[in-house]
Amino acid sequence: MPMVKTARALARVLACLCVLAAAVLAAPAATAAAPAAAPRPVVFVHGYNADPGVWGAMREDFTNAGYGQDDLFSFGYDTSRSVNEDLAGQLAAYVDQVRARTGADRVDLVAHSFGSLVTRWYVKYGGGAPAVAHWVSLAGPNHGTATAWACALWSQACRDMTPGSYVTDRLAAGDETPGTVAYATWWSRCDEVINPDSSVPLQGAANHPAGCLAHNDLLGDDGVSQGVRAFLAGP
Repeated sequence: MPMVKTARALARVLACLCVLAAAVLAAPAATAAAPAAAPRPVVFVHGYNADPGVWGAMREDFTNAGYGQDDLFSFGYDTSRSVNEDLAGQLAAYVDQVRARTGADRVDLVAHSFGSLVTRWYVKYGGGAPAVAHWVSLAGPNHGTATAWACALWSQACRDMTPGSYVTDRLAAGDETPGTVAYATWWSRCDEVINPDSSVPLQGAANHPAGCLAHNDLLGDDGVSQGVRAFLAGP
C-alpha cells in the first residue's frame, strides 16, 4: 500500500508539472522593449561673417542630451554670396548628402541670423519642404534688419538682409511657413543686430522671446538651447 500511495503522489506531481509546462509554452513571449528611436539629423547653419565653429556650445548641449556626433552637421558657406542664387542651392546639396549618409528621410534645420534666410529660401523655393521636419531661426532677420544697410554697399548677403529686399519680400509673400514643416523662432528684445526685434517672428511659427540677450548670445544660452531641443523632439 505505501508504494501505491507513493506512485499516486508522484503521478499527481507529474500531472501538475505537465500543466505548468503547457501554460508556460502557451503564454505569449514577453515583448522586448523597443529600442529608442535615433535622433533625426540636425543641420546647423551659421550666420553672416561667421563659420560652423559658432555652434560649439549648442552641439555640446545636444550630445549631452543624447545626440551622437553622427547626428549633428554644420553647413559652412561663403556668407558674401546671394541667398537665392547661390546659397540655398548649396544647402540643398548638403542636406541631400546628410540624408544619403544617415539614411534619414528628413532633417531638422537650426539657423542663426542670416542663416535663417538661406534655410527659409531652401524650404520655400528650393524644394526643401519634403526633406525638412523642423526649422528653427535664432535671431533671424526674417523681415529684414536696418543694420544690414551698413554693409549693403559691398555685400550681396547684406543687401539680402535689408528690409524690402527681393529676398525678404519674397519670403514674406503668401504663406510664411509653408508645407508640413514645423517652424519656430527665438528672438531677443536686446538684439543689437536685428532692428526691429519684430523682424524675427513669423506667422504660423512658434515664436519664443529669449529675454534680453545679445545677438550672438542666443547661440550659447542654456534656456534657448533647451527650448530648441524640446521643439525638435516634438511632432
